[in-house]
Amino acid sequence: MEIKLSQRVQQMAESETIKMSQKARDLAAQGHQVINLSLGEPDFDTPQFIKDAATQALADGYTKYTPVPGLPELRKAIQQKFSRDNDLHFGLDEIVVSNGAKQSLANVMLAYLDPGDEAIVFTPYWVSYYEMIRMADAIPVLVSAGIEQDFKVTPQQLKEAITSKTRMLLFSSPCNPTGTVYAKEELVALAEVLKDYPDILVVSDEIYEYINFKGKHFSIGSISHMRDRTVTVNGFAKGFAMTGWRLGYMGAPGWLAKACSKIQSQFTSGANAFGQKAGVTALDSPLDATLEMREQYRRRRDLLSELLGKLPGWKVNKPDGAFYLFPDISAYFMKSSAQGPIRDANDFAEFLLDQAHVATVSGTAFGDDRCIRISYAASEKDLIEACHRIEKAMHQLW
Repeated sequence: MEIKLSQRVQQMAESETIKMSQKARDLAAQGHQVINLSLGEPDFDTPQFIKDAATQALADGYTKYTPVPGLPELRKAIQQKFSRDNDLHFGLDEIVVSNGAKQSLANVMLAYLDPGDEAIVFTPYWVSYYEMIRMADAIPVLVSAGIEQDFKVTPQQLKEAITSKTRMLLFSSPCNPTGTVYAKEELVALAEVLKDYPDILVVSDEIYEYINFKGKHFSIGSISHMRDRTVTVNGFAKGFAMTGWRLGYMGAPGWLAKACSKIQSQFTSGANAFGQKAGVTALDSPLDATLEMREQYRRRRDLLSELLGKLPGWKVNKPDGAFYLFPDISAYFMKSSAQGPIRDANDFAEFLLDQAHVATVSGTAFGDDRCIRISYAASEKDLIEACHRIEKAMHQLW
């Protein structure tokens, strides 16, 4: 038969984080000792008490299909978590559990956006936002803030980006890829702008909520005039080191939650049963293991930002959350190596992989071609070695 793929998939970009991680694995398969700092995955194992809860759920027979929006007991635990941690108050019918927070986001895009609608995306952004919006035949509108702004978009920038076609605002805090955390007063100021545009839906991705070095997390949806127009997306992957469990959730106005559940019913139905039971245990238990992981991330952030900050030409800030640095390395553009010129962040990331055997991700994938993303979800030993290799590789550029 004739091989013919849809225009949709032909126009869709491959995830750069997954692509670079595969290149790192290929290089390692050739016998090289690669330090992979490209993937946004905790290097910790899921806490034992959560794994035990899943084992018990299997023994108890939780092996069947689940309700599309999630087991009632998990939605109840999420409802209590939202109220306790975020001052967000959802009914059970306003909560949808999905196969990862990524599916929650995709559900919202498909449920709310029509062809030609505009969705404002604070940039740098997580790589899949852009493609999800395009998949819904909508138009991503990128509003950029560089390292000199601590990667934070201002209220004035937001106001200037809004048009008659704007239907959505999408951002993450703590942010992937920058680690930026919007403070309460900053989110309040952004919400003031949105007062004049009541038809703009806000999608707040809070998957890194528990990896916050700044203090208590603040949700934009808790602001009184934002409650009925904000979707809060979260999940278990980052704070509980449960990436492979594929378990995420969202709280949204009831009409939108119902639409997202309808979409999910046709794609995947409900998330796995025993994983959801383990999710109840995770949310209802003390956060001791999560907070210990957070403190280790804090130490790694301090270590890596100090070491990279010493490299000539590198602009490095100290982010308040997540487990990434997003240094500006544009000072090296138009320099050359034995492999050729460094024209952009793509070339720079390839150079580090080829010459230092350190895998990072080009900032181009996140909407900022001056930077690279470095994950410090790795041991301190590997981070120190990676910095030594990077420093050595810098001497090969002229």
